[in-house]
Amino acid sequence: MVDQRLERAVQRIESALTRIAAVADAERTPPPAALADLVEKHERLSEAAAGALKEIDDLIERLDR
Repeated sequence: MVDQRLERAVQRIESALTRIAAVADAERTPPPAALADLVEKHERLSEAAAGALKEIDDLIERLDR
């Protein structure tokens, strides 16, 4: 009885490992276009924010003189 339970448990584990391996080996799909658009917008906003911060730093530097 114990041997049968162990055998079934091992079979379930092997089955799970097979499913995990199949998912890991599956071809990854590229992100949707909406995500790519968000990434592009984020990059543009980051550049704009960096530019604005540089302008503020320049203004503060001029005021300190």
